[in-house]
Amino acid sequence: MLYGVADVTQILNAIEAGDRKAAAELLPVVYDELRKLAAARMAAERPDHSLDATALVHEAYLRLVGDQRFDHRGHFFAAAAEAMRRILVDSARRATADKRGAGRIRVALDEAHRIAESPDGLIALDDALSRLEALAPGRAQLVKLRFFAGLTMPEAAAALDISLATAERWWTYARTWLYAALGEGEESPPS
Repeated sequence: MLYGVADVTQILNAIEAGDRKAAAELLPVVYDELRKLAAARMAAERPDHSLDATALVHEAYLRLVGDQRFDHRGHFFAAAAEAMRRILVDSARRATADKRGAGRIRVALDEAHRIAESPDGLIALDDALSRLEALAPGRAQLVKLRFFAGLTMPEAAAALDISLATAERWWTYARTWLYAALGEGEESPPS
């Protein structure tokens, strides 16, 4: 069975139903979009990073094709954003292992493009994002989609199945909370 680019959800449903051919068809259909997301993400990374966009896509895809089930295209790309985030954070943690001191630094979220310039900044963001996720999971997911997957606000809102206005409110909340957490170590969200 052949699928077009717009049929990611149909392929995901076929995979869930046990169609082995559908699993083989998924990567070619989503590869270009995943590659664009990874390229945008890697453009913000330090130049000497050990991964390139292709390697990031392949690592993320391998993490996605396990036992996970996806309800729709947005769910798949949200999972891809999370996989890319974890890969980059794991890489940053390895880079700041004992030989490099593993020190933490404070970084303003408004300077998102600069966060990834250092492994410490990426780890600080990941730690703060994990704390935000415990308090406000939807807002944390929005940050992951915007920062790690490079989605625009309308794309992220669609992936989360929320209105653009809600996404903008969540983004303001998340940025404010993360800015405080990164700058001062504050654990509670602003009121």
